[in-house]
Amino acid sequence: MKNKNFKKYFKQYEWSNVWSMLRNSRLDPNICTEHFKDKLVVLTGATSGIGRLTAHKYASQGANLICINRNPEKSEQLKQEIERQHQVNCNYKIADLSILSDIHRVADELSELKEPIDVLIHNAGVYLTRKETTVDGLEKVLVVHYLSSFIINYKLKEKLMQQKEARILLINSEGHRFAAWGLNLDDLNWKHRRYSGLKSYGSAKLAQLQSMLLFNEQFKKSGVIMIAMHPGAVKSETGQENGAIYRWLKHHLLDKTLKEADISAEAIYYLGVSNKLHDMGDHFFNLTTPEKPAPPAMDYEAAKLLWQVSIELAQIEKSM
Repeated sequence: MKNKNFKKYFKQYEWSNVWSMLRNSRLDPNICTEHFKDKLVVLTGATSGIGRLTAHKYASQGANLICINRNPEKSEQLKQEIERQHQVNCNYKIADLSILSDIHRVADELSELKEPIDVLIHNAGVYLTRKETTVDGLEKVLVVHYLSSFIINYKLKEKLMQQKEARILLINSEGHRFAAWGLNLDDLNWKHRRYSGLKSYGSAKLAQLQSMLLFNEQFKKSGVIMIAMHPGAVKSETGQENGAIYRWLKHHLLDKTLKEADISAEAIYYLGVSNKLHDMGDHFFNLTTPEKPAPPAMDYEAAKLLWQVSIELAQIEKSM
């Protein structure tokens, strides 16, 4: 059965945008040679994959880090590794970004920092082939990819705007296109629909992009910008939570077609540091190439409806 938004969005799709996406996927990222000495970068999901490489990239250019991770042992290992190799400060906060209380706690701790946050990178992610429900009764992929970044961004708004300058990077995905006909705001938790890993992932990434529209409106003329990017078709450790068949297929088939994740770290550094992006809030990038996202990602009216639902799901008012 067609989504109720089918007619709304169908006429907005253009083949030229599809060809652009395919062409952009073959491009290498722009490289930023500017240093970032003594700046502070906050990064979620830094103990493996793209996150780990990104942490090393920023540290190699002089940035200090606060990493938000689930695993204390891996976090301590990363801290020692980065401080030894790059002579910068690498601190961490332990939080499970699928649990609302952990998200609110870490967001409050970040908002109380005395030093400015120069770049905030939302990298933590999960891909599930079967639905999982969190302790808060929410669908896990939605929380990790979307609500965690929404809560942290919401609670850091005032701090970042008072700083006069900051960048927020959403490590998003071309996968937002799997939610081709928009979000089902009446069932974001997949209680009344058949669960699909691709569709749940796409919906969470689309929600990120829609929220970016309203955050950037609030950041207007403050010196703070939020941008989103697809980190490229690269190898990552996302999906390790799934069954043996999925892991085998990923390792022996899918990963063989993918590039090394170093290009993602280079792109994330460019988007966080380059002085060419000061006025590019709201933009979606394929690595470092600006790209037009799917029509639902640019739907301001839908974004306003999502915002109100997100406030409720995230229990924002209860935590303030």
